[in-house]
Amino acid sequence: MKKQRITLNDIAVLAGVTKMTVSRYLRTPEKVKAETAERIASVIEEVGFEPDPDNPHITSQSIPRVGVLIPSFNNQIFSDLLAGIETVAEAQGFQTLVVTYDYSLQKEEEQIAALLAFNIKALILTDTAHTLRAEKYLQAAKIPIAEVMGIASHPDRINVGFDNLQAGYQATRALIDSGRKHIAYFGSMSDLRDQQRYQGYCAALDEAGLPSTHISPKRVSSIETGATMMQEALHSVPELDAIFCTNDDLAIGVLRACQAAAIEVPQHIAIVGFHGLEIGQITTPRLTSIHTPRFEVGQRATELLLQRVQGITTPCQVILETRFLNGDTFSTQ
Repeated sequence: MKKQRITLNDIAVLAGVTKMTVSRYLRTPEKVKAETAERIASVIEEVGFEPDPDNPHITSQSIPRVGVLIPSFNNQIFSDLLAGIETVAEAQGFQTLVVTYDYSLQKEEEQIAALLAFNIKALILTDTAHTLRAEKYLQAAKIPIAEVMGIASHPDRINVGFDNLQAGYQATRALIDSGRKHIAYFGSMSDLRDQQRYQGYCAALDEAGLPSTHISPKRVSSIETGATMMQEALHSVPELDAIFCTNDDLAIGVLRACQAAAIEVPQHIAIVGFHGLEIGQITTPRLTSIHTPRFEVGQRATELLLQRVQGITTPCQVILETRFLNGDTFSTQ
């Protein structure tokens, strides 16, 4: 009779802990409380669990896997990224194992450990800054790793992304050149990419000698959040004549708030979003935005990773271009 495959989840259930705790115990047992470690060890011995990454009774590696970490399942930009990843992975016979970490570096650390326990062949990360312990996990993994959606310079990793700082500068510079003088920046989670766009915004305003206004709710963006932020901005910046949003969700919310308040766009207030999502291109008026190549980033990063899995030398970095997407929420006046 074929022996039933033992999984990390089986161990977790029997020991009364989470799968993450079992994964942590297998990698760094000294980081697990003594009582918990003893309980896990007892279960492992009882069921004959062998923490060998090549053991098919543990990981079922008949199909090789690529691990993918994204900060949110609720953001369309990561859907586009995943579509690019899947296109290449599926064509080359790989499965993707996708998990989220809700913009939390601590949770990202735990998810990295969990993914590595599945004996993945490569790993794609959507952040370039990690906790110290996460870095130790990554360095010890000895598999190809890619950091995407931004610019990074880790010597042992692939980096495929675009320049968020330059894109933020480009969007703000366009608003300044059109004659706008009171431009607000609407942020979101204040993650590294958001911060870089804000830095580009500040650089353009400093260059022009204009004041800056930063409004950030530090939560996942949404259309409703954008509308609420717009109401706040109208009170705090009476002369407001333009808004640069860190993504299109917020920008659509801003547009709807302007329409509800009978504020003319772009005559009175210009709006520029970020990412060039489809929702912004089918709204009325059509949203001006910065188009980012999310699908291409996922596609190219996966191509390079799987080449490294095969032992092929690849470029360490590929920077793709963003472009200004003309719409009806911005005019040169």
